[in-house]
Order: sequence, then C-alpha cells, then structure tokens
Amino acid sequence: MHPSPLATYENIFSTCRRTLGSHTWGRVLAAMDEDLTAEAFPDTVASLSPSMDLPGYLVDLARLEWLLHQKQIAADEPIPQARTVSPNPTLTIVPVRWKHLAAFIRSNAQGARPHKEAAYVMIWRHPKSGELHYREPAAIDLLALKLVVEQIDPLAAAEEGKVTPGDIQNAIDQAIARGVLLAPGTRIRRTPMPAGRMDSSLEPFLATDAFTLQWHVTQACDLHCRHCYDRSDRKPMPAEMAMAILNMFYDFCRRMHVRGQVTFTGGNPLLYPHFDQVYRKASDYGFGIAILGNPTPIDRIGKLMEIAPPLYFQISLEGLAEHNDYIRGKGHFNRSLAFLDALRSLGIYTMVMLTLTRDNLDQVLPLAELLRKRADFFTFNRLSTVGEGAALLMPETGAFESFLRRYATAAARNPKMGLKDNLINIIRRENDQAPFGGCTGHGCGAAFNFMALLPDGEVHACRKFPSLIGNVLENDLYDIYHTPLARRYRTGSQACRNCGLNIVCRGCLAITHSLGLDIFTDKDPFCFAPPSITGK
Repeated sequence: MHPSPLATYENIFSTCRRTLGSHTWGRVLAAMDEDLTAEAFPDTVASLSPSMDLPGYLVDLARLEWLLHQKQIAADEPIPQARTVSPNPTLTIVPVRWKHLAAFIRSNAQGARPHKEAAYVMIWRHPKSGELHYREPAAIDLLALKLVVEQIDPLAAAEEGKVTPGDIQNAIDQAIARGVLLAPGTRIRRTPMPAGRMDSSLEPFLATDAFTLQWHVTQACDLHCRHCYDRSDRKPMPAEMAMAILNMFYDFCRRMHVRGQVTFTGGNPLLYPHFDQVYRKASDYGFGIAILGNPTPIDRIGKLMEIAPPLYFQISLEGLAEHNDYIRGKGHFNRSLAFLDALRSLGIYTMVMLTLTRDNLDQVLPLAELLRKRADFFTFNRLSTVGEGAALLMPETGAFESFLRRYATAAARNPKMGLKDNLINIIRRENDQAPFGGCTGHGCGAAFNFMALLPDGEVHACRKFPSLIGNVLENDLYDIYHTPLARRYRTGSQACRNCGLNIVCRGCLAITHSLGLDIFTDKDPFCFAPPSITGK
C-alpha cells in the first residue's frame, strides 16, 4: 500500500504543497527520483532542505501528513471493545520540533505559521464515528493517559495533586469522550426480551450509563404530610460514615462503568446536621447532585450554590391550595410557589412532584397549568398505601385510566408536564408514538439504575414500599446490588415477562405491594394493556 507515484504527492502532502507554492513545489518534485515512494518523501525533503532553503518545519510537516495518510488508509480496521479503560490502539503520539503543526494542517497552510518549540501531536481514530482526529495534546489529555497507562488510582492521584476525585475523573471522562481512551460499556443492562416480543424502538432503553443513589439522609422533617410513607425513628448516620458511603458509591460507579448521581432527600435533607459537608464531598467526587426537599429560606440554598449548583431541586405539591394544605400543612402552597420563584431566580432547575390519590385526581391538570410559568418540570407518582399513606385512597382503576389519557393529551400541549408513570407507554403504543423511558428512564428502575439508602444504612430497591436488599453497614453497595434478591427486583414480575412494553414499563411494584399482591408474580393491577401488547 506504500508505493505511490509522484502524481499523488500533492494529495498526500497538500499542506506542504500550499506552503511551498507551485514554483518551489515543482522544484522539489523535479529534484526527486521518480522511483521514490511517498513514504520516502519526508526524508527526501530533509536532504533537499539545506540546498533549497526550505522552511525549517517542512520535514515535520511532511512526516505528519504521511502519518495522517496512513491512518486514513487504515480507517476500516475495527477498533476492539475495551475490557478496561485503556488507550485507543489507533493512538499515535508523535514528537515534533515545531508547535502548532496540527492546526497548520487543519487550516491547510492558511493559519499562523508554526514556531520552533518541541511539542507532540496526537493522531487517533474515534472509536464510534471512525473520524480521524489530530491535535497537540492538552495537559488534561496527558494526565488521563498517564493515569491509565501507569494504572494510578484516581483517588490517590487526587490526593497527591491536591485536587478533587471529580477533577481526576473529569479528565478521564473527557479523554473517553474524545476517543483518546477507550472504556468498557456500562454493566447496567437489561436482558433483551424474547425474539419477536421486542421491537427496535426499545433497544435504547436496554442499558444505562448513569446510576442514582436516592439517599434519605435524615428522617427529620418540618412537615407532617398525611401520606408520608415512613415516620419511623431512624437515627442519622455520623459524618464519617456518610463519607465512607460516598467513597463506596464512587467505587460502585467505577466498577459498573457508570456516572453517579446522588439525590439527597429525607425527611427534609437540609435538616441533616452534616448536610453541607456531605453535599460538598459528593460534589468533590464528581457526582451529579439533586435535592428532594421542602421550601427553604433562599439564603440557605445560596450557600449550597457556593459549593456546587444542584442538577435540580424538587418539591412536592398535592393539588391546588386548599387540598395541598390539607395534606401538607397550612400555608405550604403559597410558600412553595414563592420558593419556586426564588429557585428560578438563582438559575436552579425546578421540579414539582404530586402524589396521586382519589381525592386530587381532578386537580392535576389545573395545577399543571398553574405551574406552567413557575416550574421547569411537573409530574406525579401514584399513592403507595404504606405508612400514613394507608389512610388515603388510590384512584379507582377505570378513573385512573381515564385520567392518564387526559394527562397524556395535556402533556403534548404543556412542555412542563413530564411523563413518568410507566403505564403511559400503553397509550403511546396505541397512538403509534415512540416509547418513553418510564419511571426512572428504563421502566421500573428498582435495583436497576436506582437504589434507596436510608439513614440507618438500609438499602431498598424502591423507597415507596418496604424492599430491603441489604445494609451498607454490613455489606458493600456493589455486593448488595448483585445479590439474588436485588436481581429479582430488577427482573420484575413474571406477569410482565412477555409484554411488548416490558423494557420501558413493568408497572409499579409499590402499587402491586400496596394492594396485597405478590410483586414477583402479579402485575400492576392498574395495567390496562390489551392482549396484543401483553401476549396473553
């Protein structure tokens, strides 16, 4: 593949040709032996340079253009899947004596001239697009390569460099995104459905590269809501234990090859005595951070913003003012609206969640309209009748289906209305619309891309009902995730196994449990999927 006639030189060495101009380029070609290959061109230029007074950087330029030509020829060669984070096998790092050569080639000799200073040029092919990239490495590239090649522990590197683990992980993640490093795919992946039961629209939901730890850091709360599912007395954990859990979660995410998010909740998470310390540490680890809480003095939120902006702050409303205040306490509705306005003034993404009951079914759509200009996102969860929620009533099944259809129609007109309930996918299938990700983005996410951690270390598959799968005071998060019981939760009910919407639905385990059914064998009793979808 190397032999090349002189006529091809101007294609391979186009920047050299533009640099020299047609007259000098012609002189160089005339001085060359016609039998020489393109591979020999850089060395030939080096030998001619003194006598022809060629630019000093031309030899390095010619060598780089030849390497780029070789890489382009090899573009069809497959890049193997990585088993660990490792350098891209197509990566070549070339030492040069002149800076800015890569930019000079990209501009095809129209940019600023190179200047003499030792440098390097990286050349590689992106593993996904196959596109050829080349540039001088930035410090962050060299750091990422050093960490991986020398197998340096990111936590140790962060301590030695006096930076955060998140800074180190960010360097590695950027190198992976650019294709300089290769990384294994996520280990959080659904088992595909049987042949014939799964169409291609569901494939994007089979795997996720993100995992959420919903951390109930305290049971303390400044409200006493009528549907609260847990008012038990669980002591908050000491700060040092909380730090150990963050380290444990960091290790979990690295081993599972996913990005981590910590969603702080409670009770009211801001009442946890060590909240700012734990919040800062979560940010230092590079986790995405979200808060599920109550209306709070805005100067308190401002202090958190100085540490790191949350991805979002979510509060709850249970309907219009009268009903909401009946559930959450007098004055809560107006305080919540004022708090939403204050959050948005700080540039914080705001979310509102409603717990759907028989008594507020007709208030959801009016509330959604009221929030259209007050919140960034609004949706609902169905009532789980555990804890104090057992005193409230779920909607009747027929009324719920009718409501869900109205909600789906209204959501198409109101961009602030989010789709969360898995059963909306039945309506979307009826209307030939693409599926959405359901409750946690991948149908029921219990012990799949989501786990709930309580103040005493208990880990539950889902916080909406008792679903204990381990305790971090006794076992590692990674080990808890891989227990047979956790696997049963993420597999879901046998009744949903052959449903055509299995990947993005599986109903709601908390609702099945609330009605006294077996979550591993029975389906969500509110499911209205026809036999054409369920296969029954």
